[in-house]
Amino acid sequence: MSIRERLIVALDLETAREAREMFARLRASAVMFKIGSQLFTAAGPAIVREMVEEGARIFLDLKFHDIPNTVARAGIEAARLGVSIFNVHALGGREMMQRTREAVAEASEREGLKPPSIIAVTALTSADDAALEEVGIPEGAAALVTRLARLAWECGLDGVVASPVEVTLVRDAIHTDGFLIVTPGVRPAGFAADDQKRFTTPAQAMRAGADYLVVGRAILRAPDPLSEVERIVEEMERASTEKSESFQG
Repeated sequence: MSIRERLIVALDLETAREAREMFARLRASAVMFKIGSQLFTAAGPAIVREMVEEGARIFLDLKFHDIPNTVARAGIEAARLGVSIFNVHALGGREMMQRTREAVAEASEREGLKPPSIIAVTALTSADDAALEEVGIPEGAAALVTRLARLAWECGLDGVVASPVEVTLVRDAIHTDGFLIVTPGVRPAGFAADDQKRFTTPAQAMRAGADYLVVGRAILRAPDPLSEVERIVEEMERASTEKSESFQG
């Protein structure tokens, strides 16, 4: 997988028109796009099908969290849309994650679908330890992410969503090759934190060992989004090279 393929552009936009325009501007440079709750609610599954049909790889970021049967059926529909990755929330528990994995695998084989990677959200990057304690999780983000990542791995999922701050913890806890870490909360140096609490730069996330970086506002708000994509990819490439040279040394 090339470095460019490891950048996911988050199309967190209000309308299908805006999303199509941004998609058209970045399609030649970006390989994967994220469609989350805002755009999916505004434009529905049609926008997903449209971009998949144009050859884009899509990360469907809806964080399914419901009773096991409902999430399993939602997962099957995500596979039918042709997405490359979709996520569930690990707090939904073991049965929910296992049944979703099994149902998607069975439907994909039965219907001749390419099965998507299923990853589990651990803790939102907007949550710090104080916010987690408010909702009854006193252990803190680091311990929660590690525990839920292990649970997702035990359930046979393909990886997790974790902030760049916890990437090293997940790698230390799970030694299985190919276990994906998709990392939001990535902010180029000098860009506003907004509502993110646990974040780093693209270079720092790459050095920590993230597989995919999700970047939205820094690209969408840039005067030239295409140039910003190229700048981030270059930063990722430099960090990857430095990490490789350090390892070899």
